[in-house]
Amino acid sequence: MKNFIFISPNFPTNYWQFCKELKANGLNVLGIGDQPYDDLADDLKSSLNEYYKVDSLENYDEVYRAVAFFTFKYGRIDWLESNNEYWLERDAALRTDFNIQSGFHTEDMPRIKYKSKMKEFYEKAGIPAARYHLVDNITNCKKFIKKVGYPVITKPDNGVGASDTYKISNDDELNTFFENKQENVQYIMEEFINAEVNSYDAIIDSNGKPMFETGNVTPNSIMDIVNNSDNSIYYIVKNLPSDTKKAGRAAVKSFGVKSRFIHFEFFRLLEDHEGMGKKGDVVALEVNMRPCGGFTPDMINFAHNTNVYKIWADMIAYDKSTLPVGEHNFCAYAGLRDGKDFVMSHEEIMETYKDNMKMVERIPDVLSGAMGNQMYVAAFPTKREMNAFYKKVLECK
Repeated sequence: MKNFIFISPNFPTNYWQFCKELKANGLNVLGIGDQPYDDLADDLKSSLNEYYKVDSLENYDEVYRAVAFFTFKYGRIDWLESNNEYWLERDAALRTDFNIQSGFHTEDMPRIKYKSKMKEFYEKAGIPAARYHLVDNITNCKKFIKKVGYPVITKPDNGVGASDTYKISNDDELNTFFENKQENVQYIMEEFINAEVNSYDAIIDSNGKPMFETGNVTPNSIMDIVNNSDNSIYYIVKNLPSDTKKAGRAAVKSFGVKSRFIHFEFFRLLEDHEGMGKKGDVVALEVNMRPCGGFTPDMINFAHNTNVYKIWADMIAYDKSTLPVGEHNFCAYAGLRDGKDFVMSHEEIMETYKDNMKMVERIPDVLSGAMGNQMYVAAFPTKREMNAFYKKVLECK
């Protein structure tokens, strides 16, 4: 029996489904988390063979001792994973220290965590990437800006999500950035790309081949949603465009991805951009070596009438899956922000879209910055119907 350690299986709350499918495939599923066992959801409890509580997942020594305990009790650990961007480096360190051969190790981290390092691997794949400058001093930043022009985007070179990300449009805003930026953080400055985000979401086998592929589109910038406290919208595509698929597969090969659920982000240009491409072209943004966040795995299931939790667990257990993919639809996410005066009430939304609605949830505060406070997930056979849904539920008085 293979031993699988799942780090933080209780967060996000839907990740118990990964554990459930692993256990169904005959793996010994061992959880490590900081939530008391009695507080775990019953679904998660039944999906684990054993759970080890630590006081803090931030404390490496504590987590190390937990892995050591499981190794002593059950023998060699075959897999260790969190499927979470926040713990990516921690996962790699534990695999390295315990000689767990599956998954990335510490030496792999630079190319998959640092945005500046990602660019050379995109370029090796033949995918254009935005010009950049590693922020040092204001004089050199101004030299870079003179070359690419305002606006520019600044963000941590090694960061999670869109936090601490800014659009700088003039010298005054540049001065403000330098006055307020965190001193111990290395920032990257990039030329601004007028584009929408198109993703390549895939489950990759041990040979680097896709077992399942889809993607999502974010019409508005996550950075703007976070900084402007705006509503959040994105959707799973009904059919993955051929150019996104081509770029995604090329990036998988270049980055050396094997045995992972991935979320690669690309820009689709909304206008011609010198040095990058023509309007409509797909260019590089960043790679994420984990599933797309929040409830996106569930949305993928709704869009394609399948179960990506099982496909992923089949990849772990068998390196293949025979689970069918059903009828394809668009699956829309609408994250509404508290405090806005919407035309439609919650009750009216539920009544109007009762035949389309798949999930309705309050978003945890820790995720609400990027995802809104009240979310609705609905599936539609056509893009026209989906756009009408967005127009209605987001309309304010």
